[in-house]
Amino acid sequence: MSARRLFLVFLPLTLAFRLWLGWAMPVTGDEAYFVDWGRHPDWGFYDHPPMVGWWLAAQLLLGDALVWLRLSAILQPALLAAAVAWFAPRLSPGLAPERAWWAALLVLLAPVNVWNVFVTTDTPLIYFSVLAALAWLRATRDDSRGWYVLAGLMLCLAVLSKYFAALLGFAFLVHALTLRRRAAFVGLAIAYACTVPALALMAWWNAGHCWANVMFNFVNRHEGAGLNVTTLPLYAVTLLYVLTPPALWLWWKTRGREGLWLLAAVPFALFALLALAKTVGLHWLLGFVPLALLWLALQLSETTLAKLGKFFVGFAALHVAAIVAIALLPMETWKRSHLYDGIVLTFEADRLIERLQPFARDYAFASDGYSNAATLSFHSAKRFMVFGEGGYHARQDDFLTDWRKHDGRNILILTKRRPASPTGISSGHAEFSAWFHEVELKTVELRGVAFTVVLGRGFNYAAYRDDVLARIKSRYYAIPAWLPRKGCTFCDRHFPDTPCTR
Repeated sequence: MSARRLFLVFLPLTLAFRLWLGWAMPVTGDEAYFVDWGRHPDWGFYDHPPMVGWWLAAQLLLGDALVWLRLSAILQPALLAAAVAWFAPRLSPGLAPERAWWAALLVLLAPVNVWNVFVTTDTPLIYFSVLAALAWLRATRDDSRGWYVLAGLMLCLAVLSKYFAALLGFAFLVHALTLRRRAAFVGLAIAYACTVPALALMAWWNAGHCWANVMFNFVNRHEGAGLNVTTLPLYAVTLLYVLTPPALWLWWKTRGREGLWLLAAVPFALFALLALAKTVGLHWLLGFVPLALLWLALQLSETTLAKLGKFFVGFAALHVAAIVAIALLPMETWKRSHLYDGIVLTFEADRLIERLQPFARDYAFASDGYSNAATLSFHSAKRFMVFGEGGYHARQDDFLTDWRKHDGRNILILTKRRPASPTGISSGHAEFSAWFHEVELKTVELRGVAFTVVLGRGFNYAAYRDDVLARIKSRYYAIPAWLPRKGCTFCDRHFPDTPCTR
């Protein structure tokens, strides 16, 4: 078949598969967390800039069905493939139409694009990063001011999605340096200027919210970071997977100084440097994969391109077969996995919440981790707070929950931790008694997993503040003194007399 026919065959097939997967898979903890952003829209959020929260807030106006909330992710491969096919002849005049179709097919069937239906901060980032890069390449073809503006606007929206957009901005700079044209540097200045409103908004919001994005992205998540012998090989394996081994080899083999190659190579190289000390997430690479695949469609011989396209078809079919086979397995297949209790909570959240309903009238609900709390909140009429110290990820609950209002009240805490003694008080649970007048533990069993329900009566806010909240303050809100501050919700509430500072 021609590339056009292959694309038209696999477009509806992949869409149907992704729609089924988006319907069949339960909400993930990250997705539920970002949906909670959408339920409480703001100019910014703890972990990242606000775009996905705005995105989901708009969708929530029309409904909260999971497949609807995932629609932007479900359609993403098809829409990116269409964008790549439309831009290809505009980047290379006289291009044979078949090559544009090959580019679209490769993007459509890229490994992660087969199965990734989950909406996260990376969903809008990928859209805007790819469109920014394509607009930039079109702008540099004849130094069109209009296209430079469009590239800048897309880069601005990418910045509002995730700070990794800076890697693409740096790639623009490297490309401009290779062009050595005054007009290209003027265009770069135009593109950068378009991002100033986004950067100003985030600086303003962070100054009034504990510099949360700065603390999370540049301080807290890098504690203990150092040279690591495993993270760079792991990054290499990740890159091999997202591009596939033959595509990565051909991409490297056809390397050059052209802009399209550089716009993928520069971020990949920067991620490699980061991988010397940190694990690089698979999803971090996805905004640059379409650029590498478009490069191959423009550079490879027709014979090699056809072979690569057939490989992508076969690899995509293998993914579909594997996913369907896993979906047919009973849940108990994973019973020996240390992830099994999380799997049960994710798939059986509705049943779990149903078992908690007798306590809904007399207790506020909480869980001891952001993922569990967010997942349960998504399925429940009552929001689950995050009880305890938690980790450096996903601390939006610090802004949403005012523990002062719960002083003296009852709180139910659902945890996957198990009591280690017949009395129900163990080293893992004894801490609850320090924060309540009375503690009772119950067990809820589902599919062989025993969830612990902590019934805390008479919450002692002062004890909780002096213990848990004080540790949170010293670990996650030790803001450098040189950062200007207009306010910090967490510290203003709980520690008004001792500012959050190093």
